[in-house]
Amino acid sequence: MKDSRVRKCMRAFAAADDRIDAHSFPATAEELITEYGHVELELPNGEETFGDALGRLGETTFENAEDARLAAYSAVSKGAIGRQNYSDRDAPSIGENSPDPVSF
Repeated sequence: MKDSRVRKCMRAFAAADDRIDAHSFPATAEELITEYGHVELELPNGEETFGDALGRLGETTFENAEDARLAAYSAVSKGAIGRQNYSDRDAPSIGENSPDPVSF
């Protein structure tokens, strides 16, 4: 089963999913932004548009809806992140600067 962070991100894209699936591919990021850029993505810590996310990718052509969706997932802003710089598993790597640990 997918963890809750992935499910939250996928729900953020629900408003765009059907539209992207119905689009004719291959398609460029510019074409998708023109058609669906106004669609709001509700992120855990804010909102942005589908166009904002795709706009970060530059000139890109997607072969299918899944490629476009995964690229947009990877390009959302830090509003999609829960607690930034948080990991309950990994210590910082040697030479890596990280925030001081916080205990709740």
